[in-house]
Amino acid sequence: MLKSCRWSARCLALLAVLGGLCTIVAPSSAQEPGKITHSFLATGGETFIVDGDGKMTWSYPKSTRDGWVLPSGNILLALSKSNDGGSVVEVTRDGKVVFEFKGTQSEVNTAQALENGNILLTEAGDKPRLLEVSRDGKIAVEVPLQAQTKDHHLQTRMARKLANGNYLVPQLLDKVVREYQPDGKIVWEVATPNWPFTAIRLDNGHTLINCTIGNQTIEVDKEGKTVWSLSNDDLPSKPFDDACGGQRLPNGNTVITAYHASSGKTKLFEVTRDKQIVWTYTDQRKPGIHHFQVLDTNGKAVEGRPLR
Repeated sequence: MLKSCRWSARCLALLAVLGGLCTIVAPSSAQEPGKITHSFLATGGETFIVDGDGKMTWSYPKSTRDGWVLPSGNILLALSKSNDGGSVVEVTRDGKVVFEFKGTQSEVNTAQALENGNILLTEAGDKPRLLEVSRDGKIAVEVPLQAQTKDHHLQTRMARKLANGNYLVPQLLDKVVREYQPDGKIVWEVATPNWPFTAIRLDNGHTLINCTIGNQTIEVDKEGKTVWSLSNDDLPSKPFDDACGGQRLPNGNTVITAYHASSGKTKLFEVTRDKQIVWTYTDQRKPGIHHFQVLDTNGKAVEGRPLR
């Protein structure tokens, strides 16, 4: 009798009478409880914004190194070099350029909009330097960087201005993160186990560092002692694949990019303090994600100063 039943209303009623010998689970379109979603800006071989469902909502037709979504809604980008030394641009959502500063050496590898209205950038070349540039294109601050010059590309990455007015600069091939005063004096530094790409000064004074091809993230205290670290040895899925960009979220979780990951591979992952992966992002684009900015979590904008 049950074998010939075609799940009619009569059959379902009979099953109920028989004491619930089986359970029918109806499909649901509701969001899975506890599921995390993020929208974010991605920079790299492709430059774009996706929403929490992974749908692209904005794109820019050039390769980029660094980028921010500004409070105005405009996007600040460090453009990769083509036949020139790279540049920093601010563009509207429809692609109109409202600010541009062209590099004068080999590469421009960072960009940050500052509270004083200036734009921070770094130039790689025979004379590596960090600049603050005013909105009218004038150099307001110039800080010479103590870095090797045999490989311009591996001099610096995501430099950031700190609340104390100094600058935190990851120096890849030198395997060091340094804090420079505006006069160029080094007031803090820490050696890293591999090339440092991101160096993020946290609110507690610690510094979160991603070590690119070392496939490792470390957090060091003010004395340079490692107080937390993460690598593929800690994660069964082994998602590290060139740990370039990183961001510490307000909940204490850390999002990391796997820059060498190609189509169909995990390109971003979020991990808790106790080393549990709670979110991943994968797409079919061939280029990896160089750096990124998480914009919201489950539709709620990330609060406070982005730690990235």
